Amino acid sequence: MAGSKEIRVKIKSVQSTRKITKAMEMVAASKMRRAQERMRSARPYADKVRNIAAHMAEANPEYKHPFMEKRADIKRAGVIVVTTDKGLCGGLNTNILRALTTKYKALQADKVDVKFTAIGNKGLGFLNRISANVVSQSVQLGDKPQLEKLIGAIKVQLDAFEKGELDVVYVAYTKFINTMKQEPVIEQLLPLTSDRLQQTDAEKQAYSWDYLYEPDAKTVVDELLVRYVEALVYQAVAENMASEQSARMVAMKAASDNAKKVIGDLQLVYNKTRQAGITKELSEIVGGAAAVA
Repeated sequence: MAGSKEIRVKIKSVQSTRKITKAMEMVAASKMRRAQERMRSARPYADKVRNIAAHMAEANPEYKHPFMEKRADIKRAGVIVVTTDKGLCGGLNTNILRALTTKYKALQADKVDVKFTAIGNKGLGFLNRISANVVSQSVQLGDKPQLEKLIGAIKVQLDAFEKGELDVVYVAYTKFINTMKQEPVIEQLLPLTSDRLQQTDAEKQAYSWDYLYEPDAKTVVDELLVRYVEALVYQAVAENMASEQSARMVAMKAASDNAKKVIGDLQLVYNKTRQAGITKELSEIVGGAAAVA
């Protein structure tokens, strides 16, 4: 059994760790609220762009943007992987990277050449470890996603698809469900599927007017669809950041609770060890006194 001094050192060590995890839990809770607000505020913009893009696509049946052209044979794919820059957020990154690995193996089995874009340090490190073909990256995004930091990395995949160098583009991220649940998702980004641009009857009625294009319909539709795809990726990053802070808060709370339990167990062991030492000393004193008498 460890001595009293060693147990005291362990108790102090665990107490210090608990202070850190408790502070990180409170910081994550504060950041989580702001991340959720950003995520929810980005949704109306994406919905508005989707409605306009859907209406304009139907209004110009004679012109079909490359982003909406479905390729008959898929031999080259692009994947945008959204992860966190930092750890200590439970199984958040593990779950999305596990789903990504499954998807990657399925594409390889179909002899599809895959090119990756990494958003976040954890995903970039994983892709480098498995020797994947990383064509672009964006890391150190901070606590607030900024589109200007994402556009460069995203544009590599969009341009490759538009030029015909890629047949399909996926985006992998963690979708925020609620504080306790985050779901890893791999969605097809390009070509834009009909369900992404599908409108309800109310939306069709709200966007039933015609448009005057300046300089021309092709230029406007091209620009709009690029902005729409960028908005989809931005929304994925915002969802991932909200999931990150929620997962970190839950993980740090669990760590703090476990630390408290460990401190209690160590305190009990320390008291037993101390009591055993006192009993031993009393026994030695009584034995010595009896021998002298």
